[in-house]
Amino acid sequence: MIIAPRIRGFICLTAHPEGCEQNVVNQINYVKSKGAIAGPKRVLVIGASTGFGLSSRITSAFGSEASTIGVYFEKPPAPGKTASPGWYNTAAFEKKAHEAGLYAKSINGDAFSDEIKKQTLDLIKADLGQIDLIIYSLASPRRVHPKTGVVHNSVLKPIGQVFSNKTVDFHTGVVSEISIQPANEEEIENTIAVMGGEDWAFWIDALKDADLLAPGATTVAYSYIGPSLTEAVYRKGTIGRAKDHLEATAFKIADQLKEIGGNAYVSVNKGLVTQASSAIPIIPLYISLLYKVMKAEGVHEGCIEQIQRLYSERLFTGSDVPVDDKGRIRIDDLEMRQDIQDKVSALWIEATTDTLPELGDLAGYKKDFLNLFGFDVAGINYDSEVNEVVEIPGLVS
Repeated sequence: MIIAPRIRGFICLTAHPEGCEQNVVNQINYVKSKGAIAGPKRVLVIGASTGFGLSSRITSAFGSEASTIGVYFEKPPAPGKTASPGWYNTAAFEKKAHEAGLYAKSINGDAFSDEIKKQTLDLIKADLGQIDLIIYSLASPRRVHPKTGVVHNSVLKPIGQVFSNKTVDFHTGVVSEISIQPANEEEIENTIAVMGGEDWAFWIDALKDADLLAPGATTVAYSYIGPSLTEAVYRKGTIGRAKDHLEATAFKIADQLKEIGGNAYVSVNKGLVTQASSAIPIIPLYISLLYKVMKAEGVHEGCIEQIQRLYSERLFTGSDVPVDDKGRIRIDDLEMRQDIQDKVSALWIEATTDTLPELGDLAGYKKDFLNLFGFDVAGINYDSEVNEVVEIPGLVS
């Protein structure tokens, strides 16, 4: 079939297998161009099919020649219907990993569930024995709690008061004012249940109880802080409460892992175009301005540049892992440079529908958004028919 983007809001309903594959190949080539990393050899990535999770799997495999197991929840293709992009990303990754002689298998299902945890543990036990690194990179709006059966839904809201500020419709470029009502206590608790650290702790408990954590095992979860511009709706909002819980969980897991010489970290990463960030009011406007400034300064990074730097300059240098005063790895250091933030803040004041095309990088935002789904990727002929039914070679049924 000929596959074109069908966009609804901040979601694209179609994905292009060849575009997704080229994105993966580009990331692999970047990691290989940066040289070998003395990283772990047996890696589990929970949330492995898109964004930072996918880049972590790629960096582990092609930077450190690691065997990788990926867990994710993606929609498979059917004749006449495309898969979700993470399906095609994983198919491309495993194809390239197997061609390179690397072990790569995957489990597709609800990572919050006890069933998927057990299936993953059984696979590790059978194939790898133990795990050296666990990356936790789940991004989901909904969680069915495995112990209670309660369905929790997250919300993107401020806390305490109505939030009003600018936002942009990144499809049309229209800048407008938006007001968001504050969350109630139930919404806050539900967001923490979905996006906090409880499930990360459940995974580590399960791995530890099954003796599947290797001596010195490390686990890393991903977070975001951002600037004062976005804090009311992000870091001081419902998502921020969830991230606070995630970061507090890291200390508890670190205490657990001391007996095997292991550790747990939260890595604070850069603001990027993701399906999740596209749904958060004001974030697309902030990111379009941030991209403009960081590209002009020559310090812009995407997911793969961030994670390759996290591995090579923070986690696996042979020295102590550098952390901030709250114990977090800061790979958002370039974004949060004072000169960068000062320039973004000045542009924010001037940003309107008329001025944004010049002040911001809305074109770069749109391109990155389409890239998430395999569209607008250099070298792909989108007028040609492609086979939408793609198999994942290492998928465990």
